[in-house]
Amino acid sequence: MDIRPLSDAYAVSPQIAPEDIPDIAAAGFDTVVCNRPDGEVPPELHVEALRPAIEAAGLTLVVNPMPGGGLTMDHIAAQRSAIEGGGKVLAYCASGNRSSILWALALAGTRPTEDLVAAGAQYGYQTPQFRDLIEKLAQDG
Repeated sequence: MDIRPLSDAYAVSPQIAPEDIPDIAAAGFDTVVCNRPDGEVPPELHVEALRPAIEAAGLTLVVNPMPGGGLTMDHIAAQRSAIEGGGKVLAYCASGNRSSILWALALAGTRPTEDLVAAGAQYGYQTPQFRDLIEKLAQDG
């Protein structure tokens, strides 16, 4: 499992598997956010197949699947809610890209745009492409 921290309280990773969940809990995460639609993975990796192990490990599960190219304001609001829920968050998708973009958009206006963009870009994620949207969301408050 490849956990990539974007901040002290938020990290992203590619798809998780049942055997990763004890390590996620041991790393101090409180919440797991699924940003990957079930249609992209085999049934054994569907979010509801992972839910029992996640909850048994004492973690909170937030389901916020975002299909590629299907970003909505509801996705951003759900990610923000998960982040504001407190504790340390691990969000996953196929590579971590969508989860990093959602984090940057959810935090627009709370941190400098360049910091939000750079946090994902350091791992090769596409956050720089969302610079204008982050700025717009920051201005709209």
